[in-house]
Amino acid sequence: MAREEALKDKIMKLGSKQKLSGVLKYINHPNDEVRVTVAVALGMIPTYESGMGLIPLLRDQSTMVRSSACEAAAKIKAKHCEQYVKKLAFADPDPDVRQIAKRAFDQLKDPVIGLNTY
Repeated sequence: MAREEALKDKIMKLGSKQKLSGVLKYINHPNDEVRVTVAVALGMIPTYESGMGLIPLLRDQSTMVRSSACEAAAKIKAKHCEQYVKKLAFADPDPDVRQIAKRAFDQLKDPVIGLNTY
């Protein structure tokens, strides 16, 4: 268990340093919590490639991973993840995932309104 905690800390540090390739190394880790951490770390790197990295996590068998990937996609405004998030929002078998995905989908589909609009 301590090993997974140390690994999750490492992944979060990689995310905070924008080290995409380091984070992506763990995308297929067998531990659900590690994959959740990968999704969170990808949500710290606002690039097209990190959004692409979220796509397999949006299709993960774990509800925790799918939920975290939805939140990360919304955080980095990964428009290319929008259709995957939409599918989860309306068709995921888990009601919690649907709720989180719906919030994320709303954030992804709504354009950001500038401060200078009246």
